[in-house]
Amino acid sequence: MDIHFTPDELAFREEVRSFLREKLPASLAAKVKLGKRQSKADICGWMNTLNARGWYANGWPVELGGTGWSVIQKHIFDEECARVGAPRVLPFGVVMVGPVIIKFGTPEQKAHFLPRILDGTDWWAQGYSESADELGSLAVAKLLKAVADKEQPQLVILGKQAIDSDNNQTGQMLAALSGYAQGTFASKVEVAGDKINVTREVDGGLQTVALNLPAIVTTDLRLNEPRYASLPNIMKAKKKPLETVTPQALGVSTASTVSTLNVEAPATRSAGIKVKSVAELVEKLKNEAKVI
Repeated sequence: MDIHFTPDELAFREEVRSFLREKLPASLAAKVKLGKRQSKADICGWMNTLNARGWYANGWPVELGGTGWSVIQKHIFDEECARVGAPRVLPFGVVMVGPVIIKFGTPEQKAHFLPRILDGTDWWAQGYSESADELGSLAVAKLLKAVADKEQPQLVILGKQAIDSDNNQTGQMLAALSGYAQGTFASKVEVAGDKINVTREVDGGLQTVALNLPAIVTTDLRLNEPRYASLPNIMKAKKKPLETVTPQALGVSTASTVSTLNVEAPATRSAGIKVKSVAELVEKLKNEAKVI
């Protein structure tokens, strides 16, 4: 597929570039490019900058504060933002809640909530609740092993935590079940023939391990520079066949093997004290804290 942008679309790209050069703080762009956590002030500041230009809710109708952009304009905006390190719009209010209110809300609800989403008065969030029948880390690892047995990949790349509710277990379990070599928390990966070098960040600097393929690698920040797929490739991908298989077809039971018995807060810590000498410190560590 060969897509040529119209003169108006090219002019819009230049308009977006000019806006980003003028309004995007260099410190915020650096955070995004380095994968650092953005503060609420960062997020709200950029949201307000976009809203002041009328570019915050680019999926909303113009009459409700949206942009009225075409699909191509949205793609151009996303592409240019990714190129310079502009933060992605936090989706909860403007992408998730807003369109639902626009479609199903009463006129009163629209009048109340939509302006408050645009100007940041209301801060929406998404909560996650893990049901009793949610897939556990081991079940996911077994499913992935069944797929790996079928496809025989030489390299399997997984996330390190979010794929299994921050347990950081699925990758390691998959390696144990499959017998593949494993490298965890990869910040750099280099394939050399039938081997792979995986570098991870440790307290003392960097650690690199050499693995024989096939291997399992779990990822960390900075492994790859985030980018948006080009529009032609997105259209091509939509035409690719997508195979859907069930756990039953793979011969894997997803029944949970873990149950939560109890959750409680840690014991309250007593306030710290100041000591007057090393001798007093040693005495308290030995006789009160009993750690030496």
